[in-house]
Amino acid sequence: MILATGVAAAVALSALLCVPLCLSLVHPPTNRVLTRASTLLFGEFVDGDGPRKARQVDRLRAAHVAETHYTHAARTLLFSAALALVGACLGVAVGLVSVSSLEAAGTLAGTALVDDAGSIRHPARFSLLLGLGGVFAASLGAGSYWLRWYLHDATARTRSNSIDASLPRTVAFTYALSRSGTSFPTVLSTLADNDDVYGEAATEIGVAVREMETFGIDVLTALSRTARRTPSEDLAEFSENLASVLGSGRNLSGFLRDQYERYESKAESQQLRYLELLATFAEAYVSLLVVGPLLLVTILVVIGLVLSDTLPILRFIVYLGIPLATAGYVVYVDSLTQSYRPPSNRLDPGDEGTAGGTVPDTDVTADTDAVADTDAVADTSAVTDGGTATADAAEPGAGGGAADRRRADRERLRLFDRLRPIRSTLSDPYGALLDRPVRALLFGAPLALLWFAVRVDFSAVPDEFVAAVTALDGPLVEAAVLAFGSVALVHQLRKRRIRAYEAAVPDFLDRLASVNEAGLTVVESFERVAESDLGALTPEVRRLWRDIEWGADLETALARFDRRVDSGMVTRATALVANATRASGDLGPVLRIAADEAEATQRLREERRQEMLTYQLVIYISFFVFLAIVAALTLAFVPAVQEAQAAAPDAGTASGTTAGLVGFSDVAVELYTLTLYHMCVVHAVCSGVVAGQLGEGTPADGIKHVAALLALTSLAFVAL
Repeated sequence: MILATGVAAAVALSALLCVPLCLSLVHPPTNRVLTRASTLLFGEFVDGDGPRKARQVDRLRAAHVAETHYTHAARTLLFSAALALVGACLGVAVGLVSVSSLEAAGTLAGTALVDDAGSIRHPARFSLLLGLGGVFAASLGAGSYWLRWYLHDATARTRSNSIDASLPRTVAFTYALSRSGTSFPTVLSTLADNDDVYGEAATEIGVAVREMETFGIDVLTALSRTARRTPSEDLAEFSENLASVLGSGRNLSGFLRDQYERYESKAESQQLRYLELLATFAEAYVSLLVVGPLLLVTILVVIGLVLSDTLPILRFIVYLGIPLATAGYVVYVDSLTQSYRPPSNRLDPGDEGTAGGTVPDTDVTADTDAVADTDAVADTSAVTDGGTATADAAEPGAGGGAADRRRADRERLRLFDRLRPIRSTLSDPYGALLDRPVRALLFGAPLALLWFAVRVDFSAVPDEFVAAVTALDGPLVEAAVLAFGSVALVHQLRKRRIRAYEAAVPDFLDRLASVNEAGLTVVESFERVAESDLGALTPEVRRLWRDIEWGADLETALARFDRRVDSGMVTRATALVANATRASGDLGPVLRIAADEAEATQRLREERRQEMLTYQLVIYISFFVFLAIVAALTLAFVPAVQEAQAAAPDAGTASGTTAGLVGFSDVAVELYTLTLYHMCVVHAVCSGVVAGQLGEGTPADGIKHVAALLALTSLAFVAL
């Protein structure tokens, strides 16, 4: 009783110590209290200077941690001390339970650890409790301290990979804007405003821009600080060289052109390394996670059906080992290929960023708060792409005067904003579906459930567990194929549309540059280009020109064009054009650079797609071999074992060779068959995810492969 009370008290104290630590992550007042307590208790330990502090400051800067070193280091020590106390309590609890169990089992001889009064009667056991408490405390305290700083290192490495991947686009944008006549501080500021388009490199430059705007430092000092702060060696080198060029007065455009050409050639060599790395990972996956488990499972099935039951090991491999190994493989490949992976070809669905700081493609041009602050609202109009909402002014003296009219106008605008998504979806359901492919589940999930309900005769489902699972898992896999297939189909239609748009972008920019260099103004250039054939991009370019004809300024029209197309390549081009028009009407050089960058990106992407088809074919072929071997086991070996088990007693009695068949174990053969089927299903999901990871860069692109492989698995076992 006393031991149970001690264990409960230790666990309760551990939980009590963890509550404020966890609460501080989501509750700002608790966070402030812990911050003050940490600086009071541990402030003097982190206030000095030294090499360790310098390294920690560099880590915080590289990881973009929004805290000072003094506060962050003190909080780290407080958390580590608290977790050390938690570890001590848990160690004591584990020690009490262990000693009590050993004494109850008779393993430990001698008197009990405590007597009825609670006093200690065995100093050796008390030393054991102290030892366990100390080990747990040291492990948890030191481990949490190390892990907290290690996570900053990991974040810095991730940011370094992201900066390296987005740096070529950043240099191209900087070079193009410098050719347009924009001052270099303005170029950096514009780049920082477009960090959602140009990625982590633009975010890093944005820190330098904030230093210039907030603290008034010059651009050379800001670039030098960026070189010291950034975790990317490429950006550090570029910043140092750029600061040297600006300080020496050399030709900035020439330097940026050289850097642009250097990164363009570097992108080609980087792609070769990326493809070689993918080839290595594809071979490793087939060898370790396809062939290896297949051989192991085959051996286990043979042993289990002939000698002894291996079903627990087989289930561990199928239901836990293969999924966990595949998840670790995907994460490992993603982390290693992040610095090599090309930029995304589009923005993520739902991103609301606009190109170049331009006006968003909103349906309401007047903000409701601005309407509320207006002294006289006679007629409030909301001009949209699809119609106009007008709030007529009330007559003077009616309904309380101007304040009531403003309130009514504001309510109308708010209602219009709430109904806008519904109106947009109903007006273009196909476009709304392509914008978010996951919406296909609204149709695919009910269809899958209906198929499952039709395929299963619930009145005939047996009560025995194995038979029930066997009757249900086939229709369940077929329903999953319908659900995944619907999302995959819409996702592929969206990607095909974006590829068609992006294929026309270099031609669009090149033609726009040609007519602008011929002497036409920017607006006239868009008019001329809108009359030409640009493939899939033709309707959208004509809508862009129609927006300009109907009174929209060029930046607003470009922003709407960007949002309709929703492609990363188009977003970068529109951001460049929108910002270049503010500096100069001579867009020819800028557009040429944008066209070259788009064409190079398109060429590398097509080459990458062709090369990656090989890896996807390897995965599919390996899965076919996997199915063939499982089919051989199911059709030939398992029935042979069943016949041998059935005939073994009679054959042994008749011929006197019973000893030759005693190795056959009396096992449930149907369990092995069911496990093999589930192994094919698990491998279909895992191989599909890996095919998407290796073939197209992200596991989400493997949805179509998962649907295809599940369909093949279902057809194969139906044929069996």
